[in-house]
Amino acid sequence: MKKKSLPKQQRLDLTAYETNARLKGYCHIAGVDEAGRGPLAGPVVAAACILPEGRLISDIDDSKRLSAEARERLYERIQQDPSILSGIGIVEALIIDQVNILQATFLAMAAAIAQLSQQPGYVLVDGNQLPPLEMPCEGIVKGDTLSQSIMAASILAKVTRDRIMNNLHQKWPEYGFAGHKGYPTPQHLELLKRLGPCPEHRRSYEPVRMSLP
Repeated sequence: MKKKSLPKQQRLDLTAYETNARLKGYCHIAGVDEAGRGPLAGPVVAAACILPEGRLISDIDDSKRLSAEARERLYERIQQDPSILSGIGIVEALIIDQVNILQATFLAMAAAIAQLSQQPGYVLVDGNQLPPLEMPCEGIVKGDTLSQSIMAASILAKVTRDRIMNNLHQKWPEYGFAGHKGYPTPQHLELLKRLGPCPEHRRSYEPVRMSLP
């Protein structure tokens, strides 16, 4: 069954943070979110997204509340819309192990913003931890349910990371990355214990560290 679109007023509420930033005099408001802080393997991926003022995306939601098919459809709509600017930042497992996951997430966010064809004047970030950026930032707890631009970024980050994990599954099918996407499911933990880590595993994470020979 197709999910019903939010009423227009509710979708307008999803632009309130962006509107408030514009009322303060800022232009080009970017939403930023990440995917992949919790997994034991694969990269952390961040996305940045700038939507034009007044643009409302029907059916948009937090990426975690959407089916994989709905995320893919929205991903394509966002990427193919010339009025929407987006950037992606990817930080691999090796760097995560070197700098820790929080700093790696900040690096991915900065890389995503650097990919934008128009640098933002103000950045809305999902959560309460802010990356060290040149432009002013605002952290929004549960921002991926409250801000349309963060929702768009969450969809881009999630779909990008899922595609990466599907590709890694082709290289290391024995770990089942296509199914659990690197998260510590019982199946993944059992495979890790039996096989040991592959090069895409984050060795600074305790379950991976415990599986090292």
